[in-house]
Amino acid sequence: MTDFIGAFDQNTTGTRFTVVDAEGVEVAGSVREHAQLRPADNWVEHDAEEIWAHAQGVMADALGEAELTAADLAAIGITNQIETTVVWDQRTGEPYHHAIVWQDTRTDRLAAALAADGRAETIHRKAGLVSNAHFSATKIQWLLEHVDGLRAAAERGDALFGGMDTWLIWRLTGGVAGGRHVTDVTNASRTMLMNLTTLDWDDELLDFFGVPRAMLPEIHSSISPDGFGTTGQDGPPITGVLGGPQAAMFGNGCSTTGTAWCNYAHRNLVMLNIGGEPVRSGRGLHTTVAYQLPGRPAVYALEGNIPHTGGTARWVVEDLGSLPSPAAFEAAAASVSETDGLYFVPAFTGLGAPDPRPDARGALIGLAPGHGRGHLARATLESIGYRMHEVLAAMTEDSAVVPVGLTVDGPAAASDVCLAIQADVTGVPVRRAAIAEPPTRGAAYAAGLGVGYWKSTDELPVDRSAEDRWEPRWEAGRRRAELAGWRRAVDRSGPLVTAEAAARP
Repeated sequence: MTDFIGAFDQNTTGTRFTVVDAEGVEVAGSVREHAQLRPADNWVEHDAEEIWAHAQGVMADALGEAELTAADLAAIGITNQIETTVVWDQRTGEPYHHAIVWQDTRTDRLAAALAADGRAETIHRKAGLVSNAHFSATKIQWLLEHVDGLRAAAERGDALFGGMDTWLIWRLTGGVAGGRHVTDVTNASRTMLMNLTTLDWDDELLDFFGVPRAMLPEIHSSISPDGFGTTGQDGPPITGVLGGPQAAMFGNGCSTTGTAWCNYAHRNLVMLNIGGEPVRSGRGLHTTVAYQLPGRPAVYALEGNIPHTGGTARWVVEDLGSLPSPAAFEAAAASVSETDGLYFVPAFTGLGAPDPRPDARGALIGLAPGHGRGHLARATLESIGYRMHEVLAAMTEDSAVVPVGLTVDGPAAASDVCLAIQADVTGVPVRRAAIAEPPTRGAAYAAGLGVGYWKSTDELPVDRSAEDRWEPRWEAGRRRAELAGWRRAVDRSGPLVTAEAAARP
């Protein structure tokens, strides 16, 4: 057996290729950034051909750095920016249009129309998603309506749709000379077109958006020994594919029911593994496929997005100017053991799920003469914990799954004080991820499982040490009292703007 696994991470800003060994150690890696194209307000596009060129380049660079060839790889995995949409001509390999990025909101009106006639309810019931413009379906609809000749080509089967995973797989496995047109269940679950129960494209959902089935890729399990094809002539097989968040979750070892993952960046993206039943949320959360092993039922997750988390700390340091640096911010937060009744509600553009309040605005509640910078810094970090608690509690209410641990990564996860506070407020043990690139590692682990490089998820080299872990210290009574104070502060943060103003981009 060859000694290494390769993995692509095709993310929003760039494309990375990593080579890892059996211990999960990165042997070599290379990354190239691609252009962010903005042809109009709120439009974001990528050049799929540029991304393909970069994918070839970073793979060659990483293998060269490690003094390896593709023959030294047992398998290749792929993880990618979910929901970004590209449609290309299978006869020529040329995209019909630039890829429309998940951030692009040109289809807001198409998404809003789904709620007006009841389609959004059906989408939520079948696909598990709360309809919005980020998902692929309205982007495909827009392309079919605006690119000359595309609909006819799609109905003939000449035009192919895919996320960036499908685009790379098709090119890596031969392109116009027989490339595989496939995706995995995690990516398909982010289109608003896949039925979470059948794990197949749903005819009713396709009709909602006018999407011909002929343009859609085959859906495979995330780990598939023979489902994604072989790279080049006698090259390594592609045996693992996961969307970006799912790959980070998988790479951090959150493969069992009750394990949760969160990326701490400008916002927090939270996912809870809820096991083998695709529970639909009653609290405005998304249900998504976390991963699927070959021949096994899919494993599902509930997902919530919390805006203004790491971004709030940055605002205190940079925009408000209260503290000179992130290090000073953390030191200030550590200088006090409680906020003495001060609550910071960072609702700069409203509050999202599980208690949507688009008309709310940020507020400092409970200010008193004794409060200083330390209290403000701690209140900022506690606000992240309160919002995390609300989302995790909503997930438990929806699924009856209680979080047993929370693994975190991302820039804001570097703060020990922040993570200790998260454990205190949520009542859930918190572990900082031990690896810098969990999506790439997750794709590598999936690919390795696909060829028996690792025999089971128990063998994956995920850090299970006692370091960088925080246990909750607050007693239940204090947690209840502090959460009640937070809810009172939230009630006082809105409505502070008109509905019309809240709806503006």
